[in-house]
Amino acid sequence: MKIGIIGAGMIGGTLARMLVKLGHDVAIANSRGPETLAALASDTGARAVTAAEAARSGDIVIVTIPQKAVTDLPSTLFADIPRDVVVVDTGNYYPARDGSIIPIEQGQPESAWVADRIGRPVIKAFNTIFFKSLLEKGTPRGTEGRVAIPVAGDAADAKAKVMQLIDELGFDAVDAGGLDESWRQQPGTPCYTGDLPAPELKRALASAERSRVPEYRKAADDAARSYWTR
Repeated sequence: MKIGIIGAGMIGGTLARMLVKLGHDVAIANSRGPETLAALASDTGARAVTAAEAARSGDIVIVTIPQKAVTDLPSTLFADIPRDVVVVDTGNYYPARDGSIIPIEQGQPESAWVADRIGRPVIKAFNTIFFKSLLEKGTPRGTEGRVAIPVAGDAADAKAKVMQLIDELGFDAVDAGGLDESWRQQPGTPCYTGDLPAPELKRALASAERSRVPEYRKAADDAARSYWTR
């Protein structure tokens, strides 16, 4: 499969490494240009390209950048991409890093906001797992206690492609509902960064309370702020 990755941070770089190992053709981009990705490309086997090339490089395109950086993406980035290309958003909103994004503060799920910004439906995945867990905790299908990753989105066929990819990477994929339900996997919620097996992940998703989203966000933001200021 051809996969484009926009964003070369911890999650983007880890996914590039793992997907190339699985035999996928991976193109990766960042905001500074492909010449700055020479070392990562050499290390992972992914091709360093521009963001525009990455958006056109895949059957699946993974956008894995800070929430605030979504507004820096060109408005035409996905304008002429075939509709069957699946766009995955891995992002999380941290006000301490991203500033205040009013629609999200008013209750719009993070990835619904991303979809509005880029003018393209997205699938929400890979946002609840630390890069080290992604790199180290994958196991064969059927392994007892296999870590699960929630996947939210509105298009069943697109969601199925992402869930298949997650299985290839060594994790169980749990259908977390439509994009409007993706608030259940935002920072601070019961499932977030818990590395839970599928039955526990399903219970954690179900136990999330929408009225507590500001509380969840504040707890995650405080923890992140403490980490970033060490």
